[in-house]
This record gives sequence, structure tokens and C-alpha cells, in this order.
Amino acid sequence: MENYFNYFTEIEEHFQKARGTGTFRLSTLDWALIESWKETNVPLDAVLRGIDRAFEKWHARARRGRMVNSLAYCAQQVTAAAQEEAPRPARPPAAPPFSQQELAASCGRCADAVRGQFPELARSLDDLRQAAESGVAFDLEEVERRLTVLEDKMYSALVTGASEERLLAARRELDLQLQPYRRNLAANEISLLEKQFLRKTLLEAAGLPRLSLFHW
Repeated sequence: MENYFNYFTEIEEHFQKARGTGTFRLSTLDWALIESWKETNVPLDAVLRGIDRAFEKWHARARRGRMVNSLAYCAQQVTAAAQEEAPRPARPPAAPPFSQQELAASCGRCADAVRGQFPELARSLDDLRQAAESGVAFDLEEVERRLTVLEDKMYSALVTGASEERLLAARRELDLQLQPYRRNLAANEISLLEKQFLRKTLLEAAGLPRLSLFHW
């Protein structure tokens, strides 16, 4: 996927610009939706075009006094843009947004954050930190894969340990946030969004970090 490391920030900034409010903060639902697009390899250009088209439609309807408060409003247009077959100019590869020293520091912070609940995962993060500090050249996509494996282990343990009521509460919250936008999403998109939303919600509730380069 082009602009691998800037996927999240470019979408966030583009949505803020289209909305006209640079200080607008994306919700848990919004971040989960971006993750679902990333996971299904929706090109960044398609997402940006979809956002533009959704706002063009919104402005044409002149909905004064009402604001677009979620990326989910743009989901239908993003899907349509992703399905277009017309080739698009290749985007130049984006430089990694951090140095190896910054990567080492992030691994160290995450290791400290998970050490009390997941000491084995903390040791793996310590290994990554030490390798980064040593100056060994990194394949950042491989680092992301390793981090994903560690986060999957952490998330699985949280789901196993969560009460039925806790999981139901998270799903009720998702249903509440999704209600105005369900018609903009396909069934498979909703299913993937539910998975990403629940993951993000449980990690935040446990005070645990996301183990991903996209969130550092």
C-alpha cells in the first residue's frame, strides 16, 4: 500500500481539511474504520477521493447547521472510489516518520506499559528496542508484522478475560455510534469495523498501548 506509514495521518488531515475544522478529533469509530480500510488494502488515493466526493455531496445539499461528525459518512463514497478501475499516478514512497532511536524509545515505552500484565510481550518489545539501539538496519514492514503478532496475543488475552457484560457494552456503544451511518456501510465493512472497534476499546479500557507503527 502506497504511503504505508502516513496512511492514518493523511486521512485524518484530509478529513479535517474537508470538514473545515482542523482541530476536530477522530473518534474510536473513525480510527477503527481507517484500520478496516488499511486491512482490506483500500488505496490511500481512493480514501481521499471518497472523502472529497462525500463532502461535495454534503455541500450540494446545503445542510446548514449540521456537520459531518464521522468518517463513516464518507464510507460509501470511499468504497465506490476503491472500486474504480481507472489507473492513478503512483505516489512517491513516504519516508519513515521516525528514526531508529525514536523506534527504540517507542518500543521501550510500550514494554514498560505492558510489563505488569504481559511480561512475555514486554520481553519481546525489549528485544526490539535493543536491536534498534544497536543500529541494526530495520525492515519496518517486518517490524509492523511482529508488532501485530504481539498485539494479537495481548488482545486475545483481553477478550478471554473480559466479562460478558463488558463485551456487550462495547458492542452497544458501537451500535450507537454506527446508527446514523449504517446505510453507508456494506455488511462485510460493518463486520470488520466491529472487530477493530472492539480491539481498540478493550485496549484503551485496560490502559494498554496499540502495538503498531501506525500509532507511534
